[in-house]
Amino acid sequence: MSRKINISKNKGNTHWSIKVTDIYGTEHHLGYSSVLNEAFHNEVQKKAEKIWDNEVEPKEDLMGKAVAECIQMDINRGVEPSLD
Repeated sequence: MSRKINISKNKGNTHWSIKVTDIYGTEHHLGYSSVLNEAFHNEVQKKAEKIWDNEVEPKEDLMGKAVAECIQMDINRGVEPSLD
């Protein structure tokens, strides 16, 4: 993974969406802006650097992994997964 700043705007929107991705792939949404100027870019860069200075490797989701494995075992046995 790599660190990046993503400033994007969907067609028809009036505001830009600002996201920062850390080295572990965790995405941090910084918010929206209607203007893009040098001062704004400098502010985004400072916020991104603060995130990157404090990034932490995410912990493994053991419970989620166990549930996914149980669901897969059911599928392999021909049992339809259910939320009941």
